[in-house]
Amino acid sequence: MLKIGFDNDKYLKLQSQCIRDRISSFGEKLYLEFGGKLFDDYHASRVLPGFAPDSKIRMLMELKDQAEIVIVISADDIEKNKRRGDIGITYDLDVLRLIDAFRGIGLYVGSVVITHYRSQHTALAFEKRLNALGVKTYRHYPIPEYPSNIPLIVSEDGFGKNDYIETTRSLIVLTAPGPGSGKMATCLSQLYHENKRGVRCGYAKFETFPIWNLPLKHPVNVAYEAATADLNDMNMIDPFHLEAYGETAVNYNRDIEIFPVLNAIFTKIYNESPYKSPTDMGVNMAGYCITDEDAVCAASKQEILRRYFATCCTVRKGNADPKEIYSQELLMNSLGITVADRPVVAASLAVAEKTAQPAAAIELPDGTIVTGKTSSLLGASSAVLLNALKTLAGIDDSVHLISPSVIEPISALKVKHMGNHNPRLHMDEVLIALAISATADPNARKAMDALASLKHCEAHSTVILSHVDENVFNKLGMNLTSEAKYQTKKLYHQ
Repeated sequence: MLKIGFDNDKYLKLQSQCIRDRISSFGEKLYLEFGGKLFDDYHASRVLPGFAPDSKIRMLMELKDQAEIVIVISADDIEKNKRRGDIGITYDLDVLRLIDAFRGIGLYVGSVVITHYRSQHTALAFEKRLNALGVKTYRHYPIPEYPSNIPLIVSEDGFGKNDYIETTRSLIVLTAPGPGSGKMATCLSQLYHENKRGVRCGYAKFETFPIWNLPLKHPVNVAYEAATADLNDMNMIDPFHLEAYGETAVNYNRDIEIFPVLNAIFTKIYNESPYKSPTDMGVNMAGYCITDEDAVCAASKQEILRRYFATCCTVRKGNADPKEIYSQELLMNSLGITVADRPVVAASLAVAEKTAQPAAAIELPDGTIVTGKTSSLLGASSAVLLNALKTLAGIDDSVHLISPSVIEPISALKVKHMGNHNPRLHMDEVLIALAISATADPNARKAMDALASLKHCEAHSTVILSHVDENVFNKLGMNLTSEAKYQTKKLYHQ
């Protein structure tokens, strides 16, 4: 069973009040840079069991009447057709998705800012598309020698060249499809323009990780490093906070490195800086809401192992530097964990060795591990899914949840008419067949009823899976890892 280690209700209450207090401390308006995902923050929910993936949005809903959303996207990312790694869509399309999602829950989206704007053709086309859809857009331009040339940056030739973003509320939340979009620079540009207009406002940063009041090498903070290995982020003791207050606080290298520059910019705009350290800029209350240290540590260690396998697979696909694997291994070594601490790995590899075919394993909520092997009709992922459902529903292993007479014509359809070379059923096809069987078969119905119990279960495959099977694991809420190995030696893998 998932062991809860985080009080989500307490978090929502503390976090929303902390933001209200920060708005009040500045007077009229607060520009709040939101790091990470606003929707579906599954990393946080995995390392802080009990944290709801939609916690940030629920917190914002408590500030709904004060909040205005500004979405930031880099023209360079539009030009590069950059995609989100988790859902696979381009950043420009994700902007549209985010606008729909915010509006769908009643949050006000004020505008979209296109940063690093240099009249790129694709950026112009996207700007026209947004304007046609009735979305206000603004342009922010590259500043030479940013962020080192403070006199230039804080001048009419720096921030002064950027469009002033017109806002109407006291809490301006800046979010983006991904990192490197320019959220912080957008906030600072607005501080410059607001100050020129005589508007009292401030800046704060909301990052869930690293958690500033947990130890540097706490598994939760190490898991954050594992999640950002591709960005070369490193957790560090905040030296400015230590010097100012004599207290140890954890931050990450980029914020610590940029803080002297930020401090200088604040001082240039306001004649003084409101902050003594990068940690001061944050409004993160997550560390106060951990209720079970052991549960949180155990969950974080599993997340680090999952990140290790994900990195190995990304490198195998040619989409990451092999150095990232070494970084993940160093993090594992720092906590004394190995792949042996993930039981589904050994279980699936044992079946694969015995059968000389791909295999998979799932660890059920009670700790039971079920396995699946490759057959002529089912892939290993489909087989382990059915075996897991039978175990959860108390159905004997000898029972066929889906009759071969149902599977065979589906396989024939795939090969003879749909152009597939693989006759084996993917997980989505198995679930459709199971749902149809459930209309007449009580066992299939019991298995369908057990689907919800798969949420939070750990799973492992001995080969890199198709996107179809990966998506089914994700949609069922299971935590999947895979060996960095393809099933075949082909160069093209769907």
